[in-house]
Amino acid sequence: MAKTFHASKLQILTKIVIPANIPTFLNSLKVNIGLSLVGVISGEFLVSKAGLGYLIVYGGQVFQLDLVMTSVIILSIVAAIMYQGVVLLGKIVNR
Repeated sequence: MAKTFHASKLQILTKIVIPANIPTFLNSLKVNIGLSLVGVISGEFLVSKAGLGYLIVYGGQVFQLDLVMTSVIILSIVAAIMYQGVVLLGKIVNR
């Protein structure tokens, strides 16, 4: 229909394609927040000398369950805050 009204490719992109894909983009962002944290922590497991991943591995090696659980709780809080940020962004965009 946009081509019927002689819309340019830029107009089709900005007025039709991008607005139609915002919900998909936000849902993908929600999923990828958790996956990005998994990637960061996995990298810290392997090569880091600092960070939450290092604390989890170190706590497991020296049998300090409180250190491991504290790190996991911090990770879950960070993930929840990031997820809620995306939900808030979705509410702002969909107004």
